[in-house]
Amino acid sequence: MPLWLWCLLFVLESLYCCWIIGYGGARWIEGWKSFFMIEWFALDWTAEQIRLYVLIIWCFSAIWFVVGIIKPELRL
Repeated sequence: MPLWLWCLLFVLESLYCCWIIGYGGARWIEGWKSFFMIEWFALDWTAEQIRLYVLIIWCFSAIWFVVGIIKPELRL
């Protein structure tokens, strides 16, 4: 995967995560919408639980992004 696409995908994921964590996205997808936006196991989560989950996933994604920049063969 080219570097520009790797960076673009990370920026798009970061925008999605920022929306959920800081701009009310967690409240909007709370309930049945979380099945499609997060995963099936998030159906009965509150907005705070969704925000925490997305924050953790975002941290791991940032680590993977840096690893992908350093070692291009690990980009998926």
